[in-house]
Amino acid sequence: MASGHATAQRAWQPWGLSASVVVTDPRRADSALTLARHVLDAVDLACSRFRADSELAVLRQKLVHGTTVSPLLATLMESALAAARWTGGAVDPTLGGDLISLGYDADFASLRAPVRNESGLAAVSPSGAPSLRMPRAPGWQRITLDGRFLSVPADVTVDLGSSAKAVAADMAAARIAVELGCGALVNLGGDIATAGPAPDGVAGHWQVLVQDTPADPAQQVSLPAGHALATSSTSKRRWMQTGALRHHILDPRFGLPVDAVWRSASVAAPTALEANAYSTAALVRGRAAVAWLRECGVCSRLVDQGGHVITTAGWPAAELAGTGSHG
Repeated sequence: MASGHATAQRAWQPWGLSASVVVTDPRRADSALTLARHVLDAVDLACSRFRADSELAVLRQKLVHGTTVSPLLATLMESALAAARWTGGAVDPTLGGDLISLGYDADFASLRAPVRNESGLAAVSPSGAPSLRMPRAPGWQRITLDGRFLSVPADVTVDLGSSAKAVAADMAAARIAVELGCGALVNLGGDIATAGPAPDGVAGHWQVLVQDTPADPAQQVSLPAGHALATSSTSKRRWMQTGALRHHILDPRFGLPVDAVWRSASVAAPTALEANAYSTAALVRGRAAVAWLRECGVCSRLVDQGGHVITTAGWPAAELAGTGSHG
């Protein structure tokens, strides 16, 4: 992750994804891992749709009429609704029911028919043409949050997985930097957050390899200390359902997997939450994503099904290409 300066890294496998933490003080590596795991455990207990004992699940009936939730759940929901506003609804936290109906009804590591080979370049198209279905009203606009008082309609199943993962990365990096007094980089399945000084100083940079799968073009970029980067993908988290190949990036208008115009989208932003929101929205918007990202001034890197790269808003020119795993 960094070169020329002493760092230490620890890795683990939460939520069916690859995660790691890097710190600028090698003596703090084990403590940093402990703090990161505590943050993820708290987030999981607050909002997981795969746990019957999560706060979101326990309060499900009360939420129909509205109820006060914990500060953490309120923060996670507020973040998800912010991501929906930023992206014009392209990222929607109310797609839980659709994911369940498509077969994503358990933690990905426990799915019955996951597709493990993520190296191919085959596009994934949803079965059932969206053009034949009437677009539905945005689900996120039906959720109300007033401080910590949350209301969710009975027919809405909340899924905070994407935004909650990004928020967890932001929270973990910040907590490590504050409590351990060192620079930290936290990578949760492609959502990368940093806090505190970089390996080469407060005003320095983290060296990050941006690559979705080994088959994709790679680029090493310099991420300023305190900033974040997220990569969203249609080539990962895929599974089979009644002979159809599915993936987890859904078009909120129809509740179906998006046409995989892009293999991946990477975005650099001040927080992992923002980076994740725009990278996910880019996959949802498909061919219209490039113009939209440029209009929004978002720093991004898109990889199409042919492996061609398109960048926007100041993403650095390719300086180092090679092979390897993301981050």
